[in-house]
Amino acid sequence: MKNKVYLAVDLGASSGRVMAGVYNGKKLVLDEVSRFAGYGMTLPTGLHWNVTGIFNEIKNGIRLAVSKYGKSIVSIGVDTWGVDYGLLDKKGRLLGIPFQYRDSRNDGMEAKLFKRISKDHLSNATGIQLMPFNTLFQLYSEVVGGSAALAAADKLLFMPDILHYWLSGVMVNELSIASTSQMMDVRSNRWASDIVKKAGIPDKLLGRIVMPGADIGPLRKEICEDTGAGNNIRVIVPASHDTASAVVSAPISSKDSAYLSSGTWSLMGIESARCLVSPQSLSYGFTNERGFGGCYRILKNISGLWILQESKRVWEKKGVTISYSEIGKLAGNAKGMDSVVDVNDPVFLKPGDMPARIREYCRQTGQKVPKDIGQVARVIFNSLAEKYRQVWNELKSVTGKEYKTLAIVGGGCREEFLNQLTADSLGCEVTAGPVEATALGNVVVQMIGAGDLKSQDEGRALIGKSFSVKRYTPKR
Repeated sequence: MKNKVYLAVDLGASSGRVMAGVYNGKKLVLDEVSRFAGYGMTLPTGLHWNVTGIFNEIKNGIRLAVSKYGKSIVSIGVDTWGVDYGLLDKKGRLLGIPFQYRDSRNDGMEAKLFKRISKDHLSNATGIQLMPFNTLFQLYSEVVGGSAALAAADKLLFMPDILHYWLSGVMVNELSIASTSQMMDVRSNRWASDIVKKAGIPDKLLGRIVMPGADIGPLRKEICEDTGAGNNIRVIVPASHDTASAVVSAPISSKDSAYLSSGTWSLMGIESARCLVSPQSLSYGFTNERGFGGCYRILKNISGLWILQESKRVWEKKGVTISYSEIGKLAGNAKGMDSVVDVNDPVFLKPGDMPARIREYCRQTGQKVPKDIGQVARVIFNSLAEKYRQVWNELKSVTGKEYKTLAIVGGGCREEFLNQLTADSLGCEVTAGPVEATALGNVVVQMIGAGDLKSQDEGRALIGKSFSVKRYTPKR
């Protein structure tokens, strides 16, 4: 058969790519068509996303892909991080620049909203981990602040929804990204209208929810003219939350396997046909996000490689150019540095001098204070492995099951030293890969939506034939 090409727009919090999934009928190959970064902006009003800049980069990626693959391109779909959104008026115009979830406008909103809605009711109704940047709390900050944009808004679109709308002209809310908002009913595919109304948010903002794999139409005529694309390219929404896409490609066909999507955030959990809402699971902070086929991704959010990424940024600002692999080697050589920090402590949530914060945390808790890059990195890796062990044990407790394998997917699975520490800490086999799990999951869901694959199992089998994984066993 002739090659078929599916374009996956994969946006992380720090960089984005347009990836081409090339399928020859037997195997799948990924080709990075374009890469871009720097779309986070600090303005006088706070932390924002340059969404129009992102869209221009996507169009450039389409242009490059068309020049390379021509009429072989079947479809395009976008995945991003969760919770962030834009507000649009009745004419479909974006009202303001979307905020970043780390913006300080969210500070204190949980406590204020809990005066209107009890914490227990909110957790039980939505099944979502209470986090200060969830969409519900972000929107409530607009209610409290008397936002003019909120007053004029007719629809809310999450970040990938905005980009799908600009590509196709069709407004929808994709299921997996909507589920990160804390505004969906955990037991159905519907919005939790009572929660939204109690928060003072107009429920008219909440649109039609579609399942991953939905074909919402062709590329707009203007996009085709601008990029040279043919009008045969469809916009097929993947599991638009990046973690949901990553899990689609994770090698977890066995019920004895759990997954860890490792990147800026680490998310550990399992796939389930049913939600898990119990006093124990809620007290531990487990969440019920949605995935492909309407499944539940029962998981817990862990502040992942964000701390390392920020530390690297600080070191490079001071003139030290260093790669992640070099950092891993230095950490492995920093023997005797066994200090740990709580990576989920709020002190590490916002951008800043992470090495200084780590040293201060260790100082205040009476532990060895790391001095150089290797020692700081060792503390970060120690701390992540320790947090993974804690969540692993909590996961076994809330589900009543034993898990034999942890499948680590995403960019973080390149960290070989951390993978081995994790295997040692959990006392189980760890598999690492595929690295490009999110883009692959995005492509596979498009292929299912286009009718070129029958199921997620078939997609996982295709990925297994096309990409290798590395295995780690406990050494101590």
